[in-house]
Amino acid sequence: MIYNSFKDIKLSALGMGNMRLPVKKDVDGNPIDRAEAQKIIDDAMSGGINYYDTAYVYHSGESEDFVGEAISKYPRESYHLATKFSIFAKEDYKGMFEEQLRNLRTDYIDFYLIHCLTDENIDKYLDCGCIEYFLEQKRLGRIKYLGFSSHASVESLERFASHHDWDFAQLQINWFDWNYGTSKAEYEVLEKKNIPVIVMEPVRGGKLASLSEDAEKILKTAHPDWSIPAWAFRFVKSLPMVKVVLSGMSNLEQLNDNLSTFSDENGLNDKDMQTLMTACEVFKKNLCVPCTACRYCCDDCPAQIDIPAVLSVYNDYKVDGGRGVLRRINDLESTGKPADCVECGLCKNHCPQNIDITTIMQEIKEKI
Repeated sequence: MIYNSFKDIKLSALGMGNMRLPVKKDVDGNPIDRAEAQKIIDDAMSGGINYYDTAYVYHSGESEDFVGEAISKYPRESYHLATKFSIFAKEDYKGMFEEQLRNLRTDYIDFYLIHCLTDENIDKYLDCGCIEYFLEQKRLGRIKYLGFSSHASVESLERFASHHDWDFAQLQINWFDWNYGTSKAEYEVLEKKNIPVIVMEPVRGGKLASLSEDAEKILKTAHPDWSIPAWAFRFVKSLPMVKVVLSGMSNLEQLNDNLSTFSDENGLNDKDMQTLMTACEVFKKNLCVPCTACRYCCDDCPAQIDIPAVLSVYNDYKVDGGRGVLRRINDLESTGKPADCVECGLCKNHCPQNIDITTIMQEIKEKI
């Protein structure tokens, strides 16, 4: 295990996320399979991981209690606990903090975060008094380092990051969002303010653990001995401000692969980075439809569907998944919807990109 310097301590470059622990799928509510999850914690500890991240809301509130129980058999100085205040779960930040100490079986929390900053909740967090309270708990030694996790816009992130001298911040960073999202701009905000970074979602919730066949071929040709997830971890490992990369490991196979990736300091060299960016382009091309919104397809559509708008939502769905994304089509200002498609094929005949629009409309019909 490699370690990074943070303040006056050393943190394992790989951190254990506890949001995707193994569960008992045949039991009501899918509770954590504590025996299997304990094996992962034990092997993580023996593998040198000393950063364990959880939150009040993970696993429907069970994660903190499990982590507290599972790790309490180890000396307290041998690991660092991270958890979060979630205003969307409970506004009583004082009560939640005390409950979290009990859940985690500790009298202090190493890394405490304001959880899931967004454009919608930023003012609630800034105005409710929680930050001042947690700064006081830090002064009392009940919190060692205070930070926040963000899913906000770059503008809101910069505003929140300017509140005071935060000890660290947690961002969603991966090679896909670096190229097609705002990860790079978010990272640069923290870099400018010299705020150390903890990375979440380095494989984008598992979506970068397996790619299209063409994209995987590019990466496997370059490094046959690397797994596809290893490329994602090595990418974020290459960023200088990153101190810990979190992985929500659900089984020992994932843990062992990640431990191998973090057994040396090697990230990606210039040639590797170029290879990854090439694979990234191929993956996105395979994943998404190349609509340029020229609107040649719209004029003769008998159902008057705003096809480019529908395809834009469809691409979001292909990237992020979830039927909830597709249902945004129902809110489009379009006279016709995919359900109104009569499969006439006129749209495809007019499409310069030769997109099989009719087939996509039928797929959307079936999924919404």
